[in-house]
Amino acid sequence: MVELAARPGFSVTVIRCANDHPGWSAAEVSPVDRMVLVRRGRFRRRVRGTESHADPTAAYFVEAGEEESFAHPAGEDVCTTVDFGEGVWQRLAGDRPPRSPVYVDGALELAHRRLVASAADPGYALAEQLLVLVGRAVTRPTRAVPGDRGLVERAREAIVADTPAAAGLFPLAESLGVSPYRLSRAFPRELGVSVTRYRNRVRVGRALERLEAGERELAVLAADLGFADQAHLTRTVREHAGAPPGVVRRLLAG
Repeated sequence: MVELAARPGFSVTVIRCANDHPGWSAAEVSPVDRMVLVRRGRFRRRVRGTESHADPTAAYFVEAGEEESFAHPAGEDVCTTVDFGEGVWQRLAGDRPPRSPVYVDGALELAHRRLVASAADPGYALAEQLLVLVGRAVTRPTRAVPGDRGLVERAREAIVADTPAAAGLFPLAESLGVSPYRLSRAFPRELGVSVTRYRNRVRVGRALERLEAGERELAVLAADLGFADQAHLTRTVREHAGAPPGVVRRLLAG
């Protein structure tokens, strides 16, 4: 656990889970309002009897006093937690409650990574990226359909794990026991994006990880991530993150 910043009203900490424990942990109670974003890995979370899947595409919000348990079947998870002082979330977000899980698009993941990279200037640069995170975390109205959440959770898990069935919409739907039409309609209702955009979002997240590590061979990166070519990679990263790969690399380098 490494505390990046502690300012009046908020603190930011990076937590690394080095060991795997597939079983559920003992219940933990959050003493503060807390937002959690995953930088690497994936794990499961249980709150009030409901289980959900956390990964770099899905952040979540914990209210003070809320009880939760975790299972880390793979280990090696890296998360960023933002703890808000009493009443701070309400002052920042007003009466708009957070939606959990919060869909983390490419621009929000870039803001998350820039927040971590800006730890040297917690008063301004880090605080500014924090406001971007809060602004995107408030509730977006959706028309819930029974069964959507569980279906989308299972589809997300397959896409993030890069299972063979996730190679296309039709085999993915077949593996989940639903029609492609049912699956394609569930994603916009639950996450606000299509299943195609979600799949590209996962690939962009992997690209950001490699770019942050200093990757310069974009043609190699495109081939590794299954893009048609370097131009396709560049277009997709720009569309999701708001900047082309070269600019993203410079932003994450500080």
